[in-house]
Amino acid sequence: MKAKIFGIPNCNSVKKARIWLKEHNIEEDFHDFKKKGVDKKELEKWVSEFGWESVLNRKGTTWRNLDQAIKDKVTDEKSAINLMLENTSAIKRPIIESKKGNTIGFDEENLKTTHL
Repeated sequence: MKAKIFGIPNCNSVKKARIWLKEHNIEEDFHDFKKKGVDKKELEKWVSEFGWESVLNRKGTTWRNLDQAIKDKVTDEKSAINLMLENTSAIKRPIIESKKGNTIGFDEENLKTTHL
């Protein structure tokens, strides 16, 4: 099986997920947000599947370092998508897609049920 993993290489959750995929013999295709950015249609698909409040990473450094006025403007799906397009590090990581389903974040049990 093959999975596409979206994230940034130095993110601990992404590192854990990549190790997990390797340990379970799942071939990966890694998409680096920092180098390749993110396609708006892809982001809209994730927001539709997981909800914008789940896709927007409010626990990360990127969100915490944003000016409060910018954070205050993120009130709905459209404003969240625009922010994440401008700041790809504000997207929760990793997002993993496979033929069996999609997951967001690193949760071993969720990975087992969705990707094995």
